[in-house]
Amino acid sequence: MKRVLTYGTYDLLHWGHIRLLQRARAQGDYLVVALSTESFNEGKGKKTYHDFDTRKKMLEAVRYVDLVIPEDSWDQKISDVKRYEIDVVVMGGDWEGDPRFEVLTDYCDVVYLDRTEGISTTKIKRDLGINA
Repeated sequence: MKRVLTYGTYDLLHWGHIRLLQRARAQGDYLVVALSTESFNEGKGKKTYHDFDTRKKMLEAVRYVDLVIPEDSWDQKISDVKRYEIDVVVMGGDWEGDPRFEVLTDYCDVVYLDRTEGISTTKIKRDLGINA
């Protein structure tokens, strides 16, 4: 069984998220999603509309997702790969070259996928007049 891991906040779940999850799952047989907690997001200067439990339930309802785990810090990535026996980490192409993901190449494959053009949580908030 090939195990895949991706990370994200997944607030205001949209087509770009679904497409990323679908393509991440296509990289293997089992998809783990590390979902950013509120405290981790606060440290990054991000505020979510939905709380962690709601976002987790939404992700668990997506057929491509097999397991949702909390993401509490930048530093947990190597331990996540080891603990969940991950073969591939998949991230959006905007993360390519980031040392926080590049370090994982010593432990598993890292694949960067193109973002879905024309959609993002930031764009949705901006289009609705919400401070992103």
